[in-house]
Amino acid sequence: MNNRLLTLMRPFIIIAVLIAAWQLFVILTGAPKYMLPAPMEVLQTLIKRSDVLFDHARYTIAEIIIGLFAGSMLGALAALPMALFAPVRFWLMPMLLVSQAVPFFAIAPLLVLWLGFGMASKIAMAALIIFFPVTVAFFDGLSRTEPGWLDLGRTMGANRWRLLAHVRLPAALPAFASGFRVATAVAPIGAIIGEWVGSSHGLGYLMLHANARVQIDMVFACLLVLCAFSITLYFLVDRGLRAALPWQPDSLAPHR
Repeated sequence: MNNRLLTLMRPFIIIAVLIAAWQLFVILTGAPKYMLPAPMEVLQTLIKRSDVLFDHARYTIAEIIIGLFAGSMLGALAALPMALFAPVRFWLMPMLLVSQAVPFFAIAPLLVLWLGFGMASKIAMAALIIFFPVTVAFFDGLSRTEPGWLDLGRTMGANRWRLLAHVRLPAALPAFASGFRVATAVAPIGAIIGEWVGSSHGLGYLMLHANARVQIDMVFACLLVLCAFSITLYFLVDRGLRAALPWQPDSLAPHR
């Protein structure tokens, strides 16, 4: 019972400690408001400008969620032929590695130029960032299936496609889930980068303009909203994946 209560209280304890450390740092350093506002000032801005924040946040949230699922789907579709066909793996893997050598800030202006200032360019940016970790994780899971399971399937007369559907895919889903968790954590980065480069809506757009007007309290308010959504999304995805993969137990000891 005590462990369960501590688990429920943990987020509030962490938030309280971080706010206290933030306030203490402001007091000790005497940082001016235009550099580091106090937590109470940010909270007041969060309340007073909640309508503006919500209006922009809904665009960013939509971009993150759509980009997350689009990038994950593309990553899974890329990993499957790589695991099944050696020529595809031979040519596609170097292209994936090269794609990660190009800075995302260099790609973002091109996406805005090609897809416009709307949500499409931000979704594409988020999907690009997500694509690589999902592809690599899922491909790694598909390529590391237990050999004994494959031998058993072949002994029972399963062909290549049945082995994929009934052996390789279920065995690779935990690895895919790990890649999806990483994708969930980095998806907001793609959306915000896209909004910084060119947009007329979103938290990134609001942060950029608030920073130009030295409204640092608004910048921090945007960051708090983005962090709250990102943490909530990761928590929901993690819970959903644990429920969807009951054959992957958590072997770590619980907190005592």
